[in-house]
Amino acid sequence: MAEDRDDSQRTEEPTQRKLEQAREHGDVVKSTEVTTFAVLAGGTLAIAMFGRSASEGFVATFRGILENADQFGTDPASMMSLLRTVGYELAGLLAPAFAVIIGSALAGHVLQARPSFTTERIKPDLAKLSPLSGFKRLFGTDGLINLGKGLVKLALVGAVVWTTLWPMRRNLESLMGQTPTAIASDMSSLTVRILIAALCVLGVLAGIDYFIQRARFLSRNRMSKQEVKEELRQTDGDPAIKARIRKLRIERARRRMIAEVPKATVVVTNPTHFAVALKYESGKMAAPLCVAKGVDALALRIREVAKEHGVPVVEDPPLARALYAAVELDEAIPPEHYKAVAQVIGYVMRLTGKAPH
Repeated sequence: MAEDRDDSQRTEEPTQRKLEQAREHGDVVKSTEVTTFAVLAGGTLAIAMFGRSASEGFVATFRGILENADQFGTDPASMMSLLRTVGYELAGLLAPAFAVIIGSALAGHVLQARPSFTTERIKPDLAKLSPLSGFKRLFGTDGLINLGKGLVKLALVGAVVWTTLWPMRRNLESLMGQTPTAIASDMSSLTVRILIAALCVLGVLAGIDYFIQRARFLSRNRMSKQEVKEELRQTDGDPAIKARIRKLRIERARRRMIAEVPKATVVVTNPTHFAVALKYESGKMAAPLCVAKGVDALALRIREVAKEHGVPVVEDPPLARALYAAVELDEAIPPEHYKAVAQVIGYVMRLTGKAPH
């Protein structure tokens, strides 16, 4: 019952990280039908490419043995030498075909999932030795599904092979009167035709099975809302901690900004909501810099610090709002505000009777 409740809570699609973790543990989309199709396709291609030459090579090899049988010794050394020679020749004939088949088998696995190395699947598991577990694997849901797939596949492939062979029954009867080379060549062509017919059926079954296996893979890796939240917390950090860090950064930035207010030349206010502290040193700066700015409580704090350190505070609501919106900290004011700011600084100079520092 607990497992049912857990499964009922897994309502969310798996995240990319969840899928990567599953792959690292050896859990991937894997359809045996796709692999079977790939191997059979590789075998068909190998026979089409090398079947005739291989069959002719077989015939030539064994014909040579039969025609020269009187020249071979019957002692163990001679027989071993003959077996080695025949083995090497047969290996040379079959090697290209086996290479194509092995490459197709590997491609069948790689196309379904990226290659990965994990020891999870080869770790000892005593549960697999349990007769009860083995019985469940054989006669459980998966076992019955595999049995059904096998029966359907056998019936369909058998029907296709029969349909392919039946119209050619007369040709098969005439094979017995042909030479061995001709028989080998005709059988190679016939085998390719049968395999192509079987591949048409297996290709459809492989496509259906792949989508079924993919759906099952996604289903068994579905996540609960809590798991999604936990993963987000692990990847992006705890929102509460992030908010705390952001708050601390803002506080530090404000303290640094307030520390710059005593160095300002003038503070422009609106007067209650906005405050912008400007610094200008004649001959050293091309334009005044914004060293502090704020709204509401921060604006009030800027004005208080300015008054405490004797920095002139000038009320100019339109200019204060415009500067707050247009200029960032430690940046020079935009050219369009030069004239208005120059009037304010000029006023400060006349008021204090000294050049701006």
